[in-house]
Amino acid sequence: MKVSLTVQLLGVVKMNKCCENETKLKESCPSCKNPGKAVPLITLKALLKPDILNDLDTVEPYFFCSSSDCSVVYFNSIGTIYNTDDLKVSVFQKEKGEEVPACYCFGWTRKKISGEIHNSDKSSAIESIKKNIQAGRCACEINNPQGSCCLGNVSQYVKETMGKLGL
Repeated sequence: MKVSLTVQLLGVVKMNKCCENETKLKESCPSCKNPGKAVPLITLKALLKPDILNDLDTVEPYFFCSSSDCSVVYFNSIGTIYNTDDLKVSVFQKEKGEEVPACYCFGWTRKKISGEIHNSDKSSAIESIKKNIQAGRCACEINNPQGSCCLGNVSQYVKETMGKLGL
């Protein structure tokens, strides 16, 4: 019981500090050979389709492949891979559609961000997400396929979109 309580408390701390919780394990994607980033097992449990989840190895660590040219999303060192078709959600780094979330916790899609920029020459996405993170509302390790904070993705997309418009 004591161990269970400790795990639950750590999960709460981890959720409230999602942007500070980066793991340093590294492994290369077996498909594209780009370096992957360690991802919590809870991410796979939350986002893999139910029929795929039945065969999930819960012992080996998994890694996220962020390469846009590769269909592999998750992989481990013993050869298990999960592709975009194995997930319940679209992956920001893999799919370029306007409805794909840039922020999985608070509903910021490419369309919502670019629409706001087109209408007002700015975006409130970063400020809004930061406020929600500070309030302890994010659950990036559960909602975001990369298993960590989306702010880097959102910031880059805002910058690219504003750059295209000369802002």
